[in-house]
Amino acid sequence: MSTENQSHDRLIIAGKEYHSRLLVGTGKYKDMDETARAIEASGAEIVTVAVRRTNLGQNPGEPNILDVLSPERYTILPNTAGCYDAETAVRTCRLARELLDGHNLVKLEVLGDEKTLFPDVMATLKAAEELVKDGFDVMVYTNDDPIVARELEAIGCIAVMPLAAPIGSGLGIRNPLNILTIVENAKVPVLVDAGVGTASDAAEAMELGCDGVLMNTAIAAAKDPVLMASAMRKAIEAGREAFQAGRMPAKRFASASSPIEGLFF
Repeated sequence: MSTENQSHDRLIIAGKEYHSRLLVGTGKYKDMDETARAIEASGAEIVTVAVRRTNLGQNPGEPNILDVLSPERYTILPNTAGCYDAETAVRTCRLARELLDGHNLVKLEVLGDEKTLFPDVMATLKAAEELVKDGFDVMVYTNDDPIVARELEAIGCIAVMPLAAPIGSGLGIRNPLNILTIVENAKVPVLVDAGVGTASDAAEAMELGCDGVLMNTAIAAAKDPVLMASAMRKAIEAGREAFQAGRMPAKRFASASSPIEGLFF
């Protein structure tokens, strides 16, 4: 992609264009001030919030995350973190829609167990189908199975979000070939969600052709969250540019940087 076209390269979610391809969460920071500063440094325009763990107004008298993250500036992406069955996840999304004045964009995750936090695929499919029928724009957390990703897209999810590694593990992308297969076959945005640990992990996801990366712990658990947020912002941008540029073919043996054909000695 030319430099001119890069300026028009946008992430489109539910019909809305975004400059940033980095999506961030709000958990695990030491206070709301650090949350706000880190998100500012990340350049993110979409911020995900766990409805079951964060006050969006359902608890009057308690600090409200929307006081530091204005919906006028950020797209708030309510998520169903902490839900272990389809019914609870659907109910949580409906609560979020009520709290956010009819907001239909949600991130669905239905977990299988507390140890791995892997998705319960069958419950995720069930919840996704019900939410789509109910008019929600569903971005969905799933495993790195290309077949499951295809089924979620067929149901009508607007974005598929395969894990790189277990939530909060910081292990990076464990199965890049599966992520690549999902990217190559999807007609909706594919965003890596969970498992990123550092900037190189984010860049790798983008170099595979992912449309974006969602992260929380990698920033919030860093020694300096604000500085790490800045690093992640740059990694996302660099990885996207590298993908657009098209990397050189990998070779087993050396190839001289300066060609020698046609030279006289």
